[in-house]
Amino acid sequence: MRNKYLKGTARLAGLASVLPLAGCDWDILNPKGPVGDQLKFLIVESVIAMLIVVVPTIIMVCVFAWKYRASNTSAEYLPKWSHSNKVEAMIWGVPTLIVIFLAIITYQTCHSLDPYRPLDAEANTKPLDVEVVALDWKWLFIYPTEGIATVNQLAIPVNTPVHFVITSDAVMNSFFIPQLGSMIYAMAGMQTQLHLMATEAGDYLGESANYSGRGFSDMKFRTLAMPQDQYAAWVEKVRASSDQLDNPTYAKLAAPSEAEPVRYFSHVEPNLFDEIVAKYNNGMVMDKSTGKMIHIQSAMSDMNMKE
Repeated sequence: MRNKYLKGTARLAGLASVLPLAGCDWDILNPKGPVGDQLKFLIVESVIAMLIVVVPTIIMVCVFAWKYRASNTSAEYLPKWSHSNKVEAMIWGVPTLIVIFLAIITYQTCHSLDPYRPLDAEANTKPLDVEVVALDWKWLFIYPTEGIATVNQLAIPVNTPVHFVITSDAVMNSFFIPQLGSMIYAMAGMQTQLHLMATEAGDYLGESANYSGRGFSDMKFRTLAMPQDQYAAWVEKVRASSDQLDNPTYAKLAAPSEAEPVRYFSHVEPNLFDEIVAKYNNGMVMDKSTGKMIHIQSAMSDMNMKE
């Protein structure tokens, strides 16, 4: 009776262990952009290659366990067997070929998906520039060309490359939109870059993939990929907001807060992103055109001259 109870409990425990997976979203395997497509291909191809070893190994374990069970007295018994060239060639040769194959596709994909490398589409389409600031515990998106900013909502036009410049005004975070691909860190005093594009309209999850404290679980945002005309209407909607992101407003925004609602700012203090980076680098920022560090005053002077 007790054994039956234990067996029943074990079966229920096994089934219960699968239940948490019911809430999982397999966004990374449902890509909506060219970068996500390549990442999915790499994942699927790598898994298939590894299963070439895993599946036969599992089958052989079961076969050997059955064939050489204690009750099978007719099984061949070779107590002095110690070596086989065929077995050695198989257990070393096949994994070696798979490792070489995985190394080649990983090398090629990593270089083609370098986050700093512009997408091929940028040869024909001007990218949308977006500056991203990770805060405690929310995301700030600045659109320097449009002169607007948002909190916890990112809007992008479909089939338009997006060039992200990313930093943090808090602890290190990780910027990630699973269905568009490529995760990259946001670090205080540094600027990382990422090139993405959405090929289908939709509402995609964005999140921090690096634990950053108490409010981490709510540090999410929505990515709205929309046709060009709807994107233009969205920009006008943000410009109609009465809120403006000047230095005093930003200081309040940067204070730690949890589950921050979506907010729109119709105007952004010029060079706010550069100032956020510079305050961790003794006033130095990176010149986006040359990649060299210059003083923020020089950057502002150059911008004023261009204007």
